Amino acid sequence: MVVMGGGCGGVCVCCRGGRWRQRRKVSDRSGGGGYGSWPAVVLVSGGGGSGIKRFKYLICLLPSSFNFTYSFLFAYPNSIPHHFAMTIDGEALTEQETALYDRQIRVWGADAQRRLSKAHVLIGGMKGTVAEFCKNIVLAGVGSVTLVDDSPVTEESLNANFLIPPDAKLYTGRSVAEICCDSLKDFNPMVDVSVAKGELSSFDADFYEKFDVVVVSCCSLSIKKVINEKCRKLSKQIPFYSIDCRDSCGEIFADLQVHSCTKKHADEAVECCLQYPSFAEAIAVPWKTLPKRVSKLYLAIRVLEKFEDVEGRRPGDTSAADLPAVLKLRNELCEAQSFGESQIPDSLIGRLVSNSLEFPPVCAIIGGILGQEVIKAISRKGEPMKNFFYFDAMDGKGVIEDISTPTPTS
Repeated sequence: MVVMGGGCGGVCVCCRGGRWRQRRKVSDRSGGGGYGSWPAVVLVSGGGGSGIKRFKYLICLLPSSFNFTYSFLFAYPNSIPHHFAMTIDGEALTEQETALYDRQIRVWGADAQRRLSKAHVLIGGMKGTVAEFCKNIVLAGVGSVTLVDDSPVTEESLNANFLIPPDAKLYTGRSVAEICCDSLKDFNPMVDVSVAKGELSSFDADFYEKFDVVVVSCCSLSIKKVINEKCRKLSKQIPFYSIDCRDSCGEIFADLQVHSCTKKHADEAVECCLQYPSFAEAIAVPWKTLPKRVSKLYLAIRVLEKFEDVEGRRPGDTSAADLPAVLKLRNELCEAQSFGESQIPDSLIGRLVSNSLEFPPVCAIIGGILGQEVIKAISRKGEPMKNFFYFDAMDGKGVIEDISTPTPTS
């Protein structure tokens, strides 16, 4: 992984053909501050070894008010006139949409933008990482975003969620989802942002049927499984994502079921089809069958999830006092799996247990990666990740892990 430069200030740097080049400054459409003092560019790469997907990501940590599509420089330029409405497959982008999204249409094309404008996204759990993700997809121009989080604003909420205003008078007596809804409407008035009250796991199939993507955050192990299975049982395939950030570490899980997409290979567009396991199927894969270089974060988070589930804790509701009990559970799980305890270091477990608060710079990275993945899933442009992504700011590495049950033909 390569980290370039100090404060971003809107200047992008990209790598093409092994050479670093500086892009022109991108103007800020929506104004406001953000995270301009963070590192400008992070190049995440990985590869080699069975089960580990080779990949590269170029991430520019621009201020929060920037559309992330100007930060992820991975696409194929496509010059498009923007003085008229574009018609794709009999459906048109309005002149207003064409003018507003002109720069990103040049990146991924009018057809992808049309798909985005008709997509409906359900989001549960408004943590700091999800706030970053919401900002990205709202600026990108999805059709609608529905937020579910009835919890009140807490000091923890203010730690990383920039959508919550600092003035207590503005959020007293209101839920986190309602406050974030107001803030997101200001980012892009063309996107319908609304709030649904209730628990995600209590909604029936008819409720989920209305959406094209479901994203959950800070859910318990059992609730993740329940919601994922609800998405799988519907008449249409709904991509399911879970996202979590603890201290300086982050995890993304993706289940796109069966996903067809177009990717670029040797300057040609190639059709590919990917099959995804459910969350329950993925975490049920025996540890001893995993690649030797599997991310230690994958294993550590499974231990923590199991501890919280057994103890009836809310996600992240742990402290240093729980460390002995978590380590004991780690040892029991490793013994049951015939797996070496050294693969899940005490130091990593200690960090995740003792420091469960989100780290805002990591929120920006994880939320940005998820934004890109959801847009690839909706637009079907580019090969999406399969099926776990991990980032740890302590070593500066981002890794994609393909964790699924091997098939006889694989």
